[in-house]
Amino acid sequence: MEDLIARVTATTGLDAGTAQKAIGAVLNFLQKEGPPEEVGQLLEKIPGGAEAMAAAAADGGGGGGLMGALGGLMGGGIMGLAGQLQGLGLGMGQIQTLGKELFAYGREVAGEDTMGAIAGAIPGLSQFV
Repeated sequence: MEDLIARVTATTGLDAGTAQKAIGAVLNFLQKEGPPEEVGQLLEKIPGGAEAMAAAAADGGGGGGLMGALGGLMGGGIMGLAGQLQGLGLGMGQIQTLGKELFAYGREVAGEDTMGAIAGAIPGLSQFV
């Protein structure tokens, strides 16, 4: 997890604590919305991923602002995730960079097939990865 946090902080400019919460929020989203087998394979390959997910869930993942309200009205999905991440202080550029970095890391540790299946199964996710 430290490697992933370092990559995210370097590319997004986020501090390590916010990066960890944001990663946890994305992993929680993938677990909820993605194909169980492939997401399980990814989570097995990210040491500390479960802890980041628990911290993000306990924190509520942010969820403030207009995007959080819109995500709630739309029932969650990718808009709900964007709202959570904006609630943590991320801008849209940082959200896209986070997604690209997380999926690049996922391809390295879990493989292209696993990450392709996850991205293909979640509507709207491809614009962030």
